[in-house]
Amino acid sequence: MAPDRPSIRHAVELALPGFAIGAVGGAMAGGLTLIAGQPAGWAAVSALTLALPLGLFGGLFSTLCGLGGPFRPGLFAPAGLFWLLAFPLSRLTQEVGTGLVIDGQVVLAGGVAGFLAYQALVSLGFAIGFVWLHERLMPHWLIRLAGRNPVARTLLQRYIEHAEALDHQRRNRKARGKGQTKGVR
Repeated sequence: MAPDRPSIRHAVELALPGFAIGAVGGAMAGGLTLIAGQPAGWAAVSALTLALPLGLFGGLFSTLCGLGGPFRPGLFAPAGLFWLLAFPLSRLTQEVGTGLVIDGQVVLAGGVAGFLAYQALVSLGFAIGFVWLHERLMPHWLIRLAGRNPVARTLLQRYIEHAEALDHQRRNRKARGKGQTKGVR
């Protein structure tokens, strides 16, 4: 294989930041379950059944960022749509998995449609937090990978271009603001 030709390994290496963010976010459900007063076993099952799907979806998001398409630095709408589907599916996996392990049955408040609709509403908050963390962690990971991974090198270049564009906008705003007195036109 040519050194600059992307491989599956190159694409999969990009998954780590998103996987970590999703898995940690899902594992926090176990802590919340403990705080709510549930037994440790229930908390562990709850954490695992949410951490795994959120981690996998997070890893997929990171990998898709490197493969181009609509997922680009600084662009929230595609990420919001991604999590609009991925978060409810992750929560459904958690509810089904936890219900089967703990009670041997699954009970969804409001039925499947109501449950998924509510989770879709909540997904926006998760998406905002995920993207915020992802945009802060991913560039550091890409710097580590860029020397040996052409996909990471390309994505890192996109992050650099985005940062330069933001800096250019900031400088233009600052230059336009000089010499103006507040309230005077």
